[in-house]
Amino acid sequence: MKHTHHTHRLAAQGFTLVEMILVLAIVSLLVGAAIVNFGGVLDGGKKTTTKGNISTISSALRAYEVDNMVLPTTEQGLSALVEKPTGRPAPQSWSPKLKKLPIDPWGNPYRYRRPGVKDKTGFDVYSTGPDGVADNADDIGSWDN
Repeated sequence: MKHTHHTHRLAAQGFTLVEMILVLAIVSLLVGAAIVNFGGVLDGGKKTTTKGNISTISSALRAYEVDNMVLPTTEQGLSALVEKPTGRPAPQSWSPKLKKLPIDPWGNPYRYRRPGVKDKTGFDVYSTGPDGVADNADDIGSWDN
């Protein structure tokens, strides 16, 4: 009887190796699932930031158009919102519309086309998206807003 009591007490003192491995496996699965879900949140956040920046740039372009009766050309580009363009058409009443041009969350400059390819009567402002390649399926543009 003394022997049974002693064996029971030793088994109750700690976890077995199998129990420890099982707990570590479960914790690893949970951490892995959390990382995968968090990655999706980050991608969604980058797209939301991009759409917000595009909206800001589009508003600045409309303000430029109101002041100067014309939008900047593709050649003048978005830099016309920060620095007075030198090419034609020369702006009539230029003032800076942005302090600086934002870059997209993937580290690339926003692109501008006038007239637009997607918005033929206006302009396209867009990010080349996660792959950094223009004019493919992952682009995010003013036509999405």
